Amino acid sequence: MRNKKESRLRTWLEILLVSTRLGLTSFGGPIAHLGYFHEEYVRRRKWLDEKAYVDLVALCQFLPGPASSQVGIGIGIARGGIIGGIISFLGFTLPSVIALILFVLLLNTFSIEDAGWIEGLKIVAVVVVAHAVLGMAKNLTPDLKRKSIALLALIITLLWQTTFTQVGVILLAGVIGFLLYRNQTADDANTVNFPVSRRLGFICLSLFFALLVALPILRDITSNQWVAMMDSFYRSGALVFGGGHVVLPLLEREFVPTGWMTAQEFLAGYGAAQAVPGPLFTFAAYLGTVIKGWQGGLFATFAIFLPAFLLIIGTLPFWNALRTNPNIKGALIGINAGVVGILISALYNPIWTSSINRSVDFALAALLFSMLVYWKLPPWVVVLSGAVGGLLISYI
Repeated sequence: MRNKKESRLRTWLEILLVSTRLGLTSFGGPIAHLGYFHEEYVRRRKWLDEKAYVDLVALCQFLPGPASSQVGIGIGIARGGIIGGIISFLGFTLPSVIALILFVLLLNTFSIEDAGWIEGLKIVAVVVVAHAVLGMAKNLTPDLKRKSIALLALIITLLWQTTFTQVGVILLAGVIGFLLYRNQTADDANTVNFPVSRRLGFICLSLFFALLVALPILRDITSNQWVAMMDSFYRSGALVFGGGHVVLPLLEREFVPTGWMTAQEFLAGYGAAQAVPGPLFTFAAYLGTVIKGWQGGLFATFAIFLPAFLLIIGTLPFWNALRTNPNIKGALIGINAGVVGILISALYNPIWTSSINRSVDFALAALLFSMLVYWKLPPWVVVLSGAVGGLLISYI
């Protein structure tokens, strides 16, 4: 019994060390993260075989939320149970959370409104989202029907800019995808077993939907700012399909129009989030720290990632049956196309309209875009170049 306990502790320590190293070095966004995970967990350590890894990635692409974080949680669960999943998440996420909290505390000693390098970080945000739009549009809207779904999503989200609109567009795109692509043939499923019971999975899924319904009601009843933060971050984390960049418009409309922070502060943090490794959802740590100090940063991180935890644990026992359903595959095709439209909308407003005001701003954006897309420079180099460029053009 003692040997078994020691073996479990060694396993958890190993998960922590490996995931923390990845959290300190994994730059480049979710696709790059999946590449790092494959190299470390499949090729080097052989914690999962190739088929199991592909199956897990497929599940996390299916779910809303941060796909790379959910894959990391799933690998931790496969290796060390539920606690292993929690440890894997903490190791991969905390480095960027701590970095962004420190970034806010540093900004408190300077004037954010007039900092030229902050303007440069805002232009970096334009470049990163533009790059995401191009890549996702190529992969997710290859035919005219999916391009039309993306166009419809773009028009709706530009004309009616509310939080409800984002959710409605995703649901509408899913319905259209179901009607147009419901006869999709199912792929052969690779099965993978995780130590999660169906009972626990059902409890997690029930809690996911219960919180989604109860938190807005509790927010109205209590008028408590912590409850309001929990509702805003939880809802944003629960309703994001397509990766971390799509959470930008959801979070912006939760916190900027309500007066919790300025658009300047919001976009400065988004630019800074590109400079740190790990998942983009850790942008919540920046927002929470701006609102409520470092305690708010940790609380916001917990709230925005909680849906990802509940969904990955809740669906693992049922995934093999779900992924062979052609109707669900059709709905996902439509949702992915709708995400492209939402991204284009976010690129224009608030990112472009708040960042590109002069010809010199566009020139810097073009240079940074070329560095990222054509010259293939690391993202942290692009971010630092944007900060320096913003400082230089502030004197023009």
